[in-house]
Amino acid sequence: MKKESAPSGSPGGTLNRAKPYQLVLFPLNNGATNVYYVLILTYIATFGNVVLGLGMVFASFMVTGMRIFDAITDPIIGALMDRTNGKFGKFRPFMAIGCITMAVSVIALYILTPFIPESMMWLRYVAFVLLYAVWVIGYTFQTSVTRAAQAVLTDDPKQRPLFTIFNTVGSLAGMGVMQFIGPILAGDTMFGDYNQSWFAAMTPIGIVVSVILTVLAIIGIWEKDQPKYFGLGASKSEKVKVSEYLAIIRSNKPLQRLMVAGGGCKLALSIATNLTVLAMLYSCMMGNYDVLYLPMMVLGYVCAVPFFGLTVRTSQKHGQRASLMRYVAVALVCYIGVFVLLMMWQRTPQITCPNTECAGSGVVQCVDCGGTGAVDGAECKECKGEGTVACPECKGVGLVNDPEAENPFALSLYSTEGGFHLTINLYTILFILFFGVGYGAYYATADMPIPMVADCADYETYRTGNFVPGIMGTLFSLVDKLVSSLSATVVGVAVSFIGLETLPTKATPYTEGMNMVVIVLFCVIPMIAWAATLIAMKGYSLTGERMKEIRIINAMRKEAIAKGMSVEEAMKIDKVPESLQQAD
Repeated sequence: MKKESAPSGSPGGTLNRAKPYQLVLFPLNNGATNVYYVLILTYIATFGNVVLGLGMVFASFMVTGMRIFDAITDPIIGALMDRTNGKFGKFRPFMAIGCITMAVSVIALYILTPFIPESMMWLRYVAFVLLYAVWVIGYTFQTSVTRAAQAVLTDDPKQRPLFTIFNTVGSLAGMGVMQFIGPILAGDTMFGDYNQSWFAAMTPIGIVVSVILTVLAIIGIWEKDQPKYFGLGASKSEKVKVSEYLAIIRSNKPLQRLMVAGGGCKLALSIATNLTVLAMLYSCMMGNYDVLYLPMMVLGYVCAVPFFGLTVRTSQKHGQRASLMRYVAVALVCYIGVFVLLMMWQRTPQITCPNTECAGSGVVQCVDCGGTGAVDGAECKECKGEGTVACPECKGVGLVNDPEAENPFALSLYSTEGGFHLTINLYTILFILFFGVGYGAYYATADMPIPMVADCADYETYRTGNFVPGIMGTLFSLVDKLVSSLSATVVGVAVSFIGLETLPTKATPYTEGMNMVVIVLFCVIPMIAWAATLIAMKGYSLTGERMKEIRIINAMRKEAIAKGMSVEEAMKIDKVPESLQQAD
């Protein structure tokens, strides 16, 4: 690819800039993996517990426990990537292999394992763990490329912040589609909840979306995936040993701080958007999941739009560190308001269930067996032989919210009883304000550490001469998976504290103490994570000015090597010429 002219002051007058279509298409790789972020990391604990009947604590803890497996496989995959330099490039093979591996493993997990008989529960446990492990390998293959290939896509400090915007577009094309379709399919007019039929329907939808996004991303990186864009321009692949990765982590201080910041941003997003947490908030507490979930999700995305523009502008003027700190702080302040509102929440007064068949008993006759408890001589699977099931109106508790009562301390948007009419109150308006701005700010910054990985890779090249995007990508993949899976464990443990044996869904009635669990998960933990991000970024040394120096020196070394100087001699170049120090 022809390198376009760079701003004055760049050695050789060139920068490695991406073409517009490359900036747009390659970030779709993150959207392709974010499809599974929703399909697997958001729903797998619910699938294991509710569909397969595995223990709630096991289903939640297993996802986090697999990180021990990741600690072994991720460095190996990173080493393979850094050593790869074949006919199809360094990154494209990992994208294709990862995509295929995830698709096959998810089909086997979500569609085939439910057919294992309940009498062979041990096999369900084994299949659940093994198939998830295979999926994890595929996810690492593909998601690592999103971070690693940043270093070859562009080194223009004006272009790198733009990745955040295009990455968000990709995320919306992947994660957003799944988050939008999921609740619709779980609605009462479709599958009714997150059950076996729901998973069987969502799986092929997710795979098709992911494959399309992966193909487009491969097109986006195709021209850049060649040796002349790798580090200092050496044609041979790096031979850094797996054992040397610990030394890289130990010596690369900015990388350490970015891992903390990236983990903090991801943990906040993972827990606050967890299916179980949102079900407890919008259904169990507020009483209307179908009315509240989608509008609030759309509100968050709409509020994020102006923040994307602000984060890019701030990054281009003051560096990505300044932008990340500024808007994480905005999210932290806004969520103080959300915290106060949820502390003020009051439960809506209740009345006896109006369903005449239930009449406050909490149960109704099972439709499948007609109340006999058996179907064709076998025990009815729907009611487990009881002949009755929980009343769908009162969720088995015999009580429902009083439709005539006004609750000024609960969320309310509209009602269709007696005709459509708005029921919004001051509490809801304040929640929309604080949540909308806060969610918009942290959603815009959630993936900002991704383009910053390229800065850490450039710094490692500056520091040692090694071009090791693979280890950078897999390190952040490990952090990504660790905090994402940790969220499932945290949620599972928190729910167990209020005496529940299964993860709450929209059909779960309110349980005493659930509001405090929601406050901790939805507000307190994300706020702590953002505080950790701010502390880590305060000492982050790769400011806008520092990265400008590093890029100039790397370019000078690369130019010297191209003219015949040895790598060892070129690494001695560590001063920016006076003529370039004041250049823009």
